[in-house]
Amino acid sequence: MSKFAAKAISALFAVALGFLATSTMANTDNDAIAERIKPVGSVCVEGDDCGGAVAPAAGGGARSGADVYAASCATCHASGILDAPKFGTSDWADRANKGLETLVSNAINGINAMPPRGTCASCSDDEIKASIEHMISSAK
Repeated sequence: MSKFAAKAISALFAVALGFLATSTMANTDNDAIAERIKPVGSVCVEGDDCGGAVAPAAGGGARSGADVYAASCATCHASGILDAPKFGTSDWADRANKGLETLVSNAINGINAMPPRGTCASCSDDEIKASIEHMISSAK
C-alpha cells in the first residue's frame, strides 16, 4: 500500500470518527435538553387512566362546624371586623334570637358586608349551618 493510500484511509477514518463523535454528542445534548425541559409533574383527573396511579376521590366528607369556622369564618368573626358578630360573645346570643334558619339563609345569601357563603365558597349548606351552630354555642 502506498503512503498516499494510507494517508487517505487514515483521513477517512478520522472523518468517520469525528462524525460519530459529533453525532453522539448531539444525541447526548438533545437528551440533556429534553431532560431539563421535561414537565415536573402531571395532573391525574379522577376517572382517567393515570398509568396505574389512582387519583384520589374528591372531598372527604362533611367538615365539622369547628373546622369550617377555623378555616373560613374566624377571619372576620374572631375580631368582629366590619361588625361581624364576634365568636365567644353575647353577639351570638342576640343573633340566635332571629332563628337558625334565618341565620343560615343570611350566611348562604350574604348580608351586609358578608358576601354569600362568607369566605367558604366550597362549603355545603350543612357545613355552613354547622359553623353557625358552633358560633352560637360559643355565646356567653
